Amino acid sequence: MSDIVLPVDVREKTGSGSARAARRDGKVPGTLYGGKGGPVAIAVRDNVLRKAINTGKFLSNMVTLEHDGKKQSVIPKDVQFHPVTDVPMHIDLFRVEADSIIDVEVPVVFLGEEDSPGLKRGGALNVVRHTIELSCPAGSIPEHIEIDISGLEIGDAVHISEVTLPDGITPTIDRDFTIATLMGARVEVEPEDEEDETEGEDGETAEGAEGAEDDAEGEGSKE
Repeated sequence: MSDIVLPVDVREKTGSGSARAARRDGKVPGTLYGGKGGPVAIAVRDNVLRKAINTGKFLSNMVTLEHDGKKQSVIPKDVQFHPVTDVPMHIDLFRVEADSIIDVEVPVVFLGEEDSPGLKRGGALNVVRHTIELSCPAGSIPEHIEIDISGLEIGDAVHISEVTLPDGITPTIDRDFTIATLMGARVEVEPEDEEDETEGEDGETAEGAEGAEDDAEGEGSKE
């Protein structure tokens, strides 16, 4: 559970007209749904929502919604941003309880890079998945998953089966997928030997010159 609290207003109307009116008033329109209640149109102050998003915890933790002194635990499911200005345009929030099982994407953090023999030999870490989708209690969402790569050699890979997850948390994908691989250093393909090309060009020029001289001699003999 994060310490983020979002004071919200309930919008009496829905639709694009109501959403535009909320934005003109410095608010971001949104929808609260899920749980035992029906969908509710809400609005959050723009500056409050931006502050919550900037914590880096908004989309991966439970937050508290507050309205008329009442509080409700929710999980932010989506934030829509303006394609040009990146201003928040709409949010979707889902009602949950602390023990509700939900699916959420959790970032991956790699440890021990300085000790990896493969990286020391010039290898490169190829991250296949920067986040892992996990099924976990809404009140126990980890901020990140740590993966130790201190023993990786070139050619090794990290699979989800090798990662220790907190109790009660499981991956949503039912297969042993790859999270990262340690690749060898890329070898640049060098261009063909320029000297050989130069020699070839010189050879052609010399033959051309000899041919020109023969032609000149022949013409002189005819005269």
